Amino acid sequence: MFTANADEEEINNFYRVVSANVRKYRNEKNMSQLELALTIGQKGNAFFNYAENNTKNKHFNLEHLYKIAKALDIPISKFFEE
Repeated sequence: MFTANADEEEINNFYRVVSANVRKYRNEKNMSQLELALTIGQKGNAFFNYAENNTKNKHFNLEHLYKIAKALDIPISKFFEE
């Protein structure tokens, strides 16, 4: 039998760190959620808002993070720093 190497609390903390960093760097570039959402190909900012605020079980995937990093002109690794 296998056991998970990360529990739910640890995963939720990971999502919080990523979301907080997206918000931090978006704000540093003075971009609105809507502006950044449209830049990465979203039709509106609803999903982006949920993912950035960790609500409705929505999270950024790797493609989102890649596009966001390009739009903000930062290394993608910045999103994973605690």
